Amino acid sequence: MTVTNAFAQKIAEDFVRAWTGKDVDTALSLLADDVVCEAPSGTIEGVEGYRRFLEPFASSIVGATVTGVLGDDTNAAAVYTVDTPFLKDFRGIDYITAENGKITRVISVFDRLPMAQARGDIQQ
Repeated sequence: MTVTNAFAQKIAEDFVRAWTGKDVDTALSLLADDVVCEAPSGTIEGVEGYRRFLEPFASSIVGATVTGVLGDDTNAAAVYTVDTPFLKDFRGIDYITAENGKITRVISVFDRLPMAQARGDIQQ
């Protein structure tokens, strides 16, 4: 595989567009087997762990917009907004690291408070 100067940017865009489009299998195919994800809920390790983290959320998406993806050959940040039946205009950022043609690390940044409020866990 030839790696271009913006490889991480391209793979990050493919990744976020796949899962925001409910194509979890394609998103997971872009991950290294030993991927590590740091998320507000904790550290997730491996592709199957990431599937358990991502699939329930991705399957609930009713609309999504990828605001933008910035990156270079090894790191990229994807900014997105999603709508679910219980939450509208939910914003997040995935900061990814890519090595040897795969995503090796994902840092997911999002505010858990709107989710908790939508579930009724916290009064608004």
